[in-house]
Amino acid sequence: MSDPVRASDTPYKADVEVGKSYWWCACGKSSKQPFCDGSHKDTDISPVKYECTETKSVFFCGCKASGKAPLCDGSHSR
Repeated sequence: MSDPVRASDTPYKADVEVGKSYWWCACGKSSKQPFCDGSHKDTDISPVKYECTETKSVFFCGCKASGKAPLCDGSHSR
């Protein structure tokens, strides 16, 4: 399996809307971080779907090592 690229040393804050789905980039290669732009196609890593249940701000993982992907769990600081 391919290893993801560490896209950022910090999480990405994003405003999400209830009822919408977002595709988090798990490979780290997207130019539209933290969201997928299809760059994973040359890897065996697939994006992760995030379904929003309420309108709010969330922090998507930037280091691609979160145990709670697609959301940040602080792994970037370890």
